[in-house]
Amino acid sequence: MAYIELPEFEEMSPVIQEKARPIMEKTGKLGEIFKLLAVDEKIYFATDAMVQGYLLDETHLSYDIKEAIALLISRENSCKMCVDVHRGIAKMLGLRDERIEEILRGVEEIDTDEKEKALLNFCIRASRKDNYKIQKEEIDALKAMGWSDKEILEAVAITGYFNYINTLSNVFGLGQ
Repeated sequence: MAYIELPEFEEMSPVIQEKARPIMEKTGKLGEIFKLLAVDEKIYFATDAMVQGYLLDETHLSYDIKEAIALLISRENSCKMCVDVHRGIAKMLGLRDERIEEILRGVEEIDTDEKEKALLNFCIRASRKDNYKIQKEEIDALKAMGWSDKEILEAVAITGYFNYINTLSNVFGLGQ
């Protein structure tokens, strides 16, 4: 139960209802995070732009890596709701149950190469409060492994997005 009143479909602005309608038709319900964002149109559309640009559109990083970041950062931030949501999304994108469970056990448990593990560990490091201590050498090490500036920037942007959405979910008691 959320800590603030979440609007039902009928209480949402017409422009958000248009976004909600296909979700309602497909699933029969709206998730708590959608309802929370629908409280304020500006926040809803700013968040929607991030979701589209970082997660849904084809970008420099694979969907597999993007979902690994989503799961790891949500786990790191103790956001059970986001972990559960992204378990389902990861499955829809074709990740095997075994891969999802590997990710949720931590980077060292993932059956992947050292290059991917390095990026995922960097994202976890970037998600923490002391991320201001990250040094140029850490980014240079990722580049030496073959990650491009665009890929590193995108990974950090996705990390920042999950810190943001996990904060909203956790602060307002979603999924409890």
